[in-house]
Amino acid sequence: MNRGALGRIVFADPTELRWLERLVLPLVSEEFVRWRSEHEHMGTPLLVHEAPTLFEAGVEDRYDTIVAITAPGDLRERRRPGAAERMAHQLPESEKAARADVVYENSGTLEELDAFVAGLVERLLPR
Repeated sequence: MNRGALGRIVFADPTELRWLERLVLPLVSEEFVRWRSEHEHMGTPLLVHEAPTLFEAGVEDRYDTIVAITAPGDLRERRRPGAAERMAHQLPESEKAARADVVYENSGTLEELDAFVAGLVERLLPR
């Protein structure tokens, strides 16, 4: 069974999804804490962590700055088929955006996204 088929099975069954989340999320959390501690010890000036279910997991207090990258639903689906199904099990983008510190709508070019990221990194790096 390929990864896409497995994802459709899990997301289609709320009981299976909750079971998987109870199994995986604590492990992800533990690994994140280890990873962050390691990099803080090394003096890494800026850490970036992708967390699509950050608010659902209730761990937003672990982060200094939360960035929400949004895009219209049809564009997300064209870029990554199956996105709508996965996102249906997450908080609405509007709520994530309202709770984030920085919001960027990624409906433009890759160059525009790169420019946004470069500016954000410049702003967030300690001086």
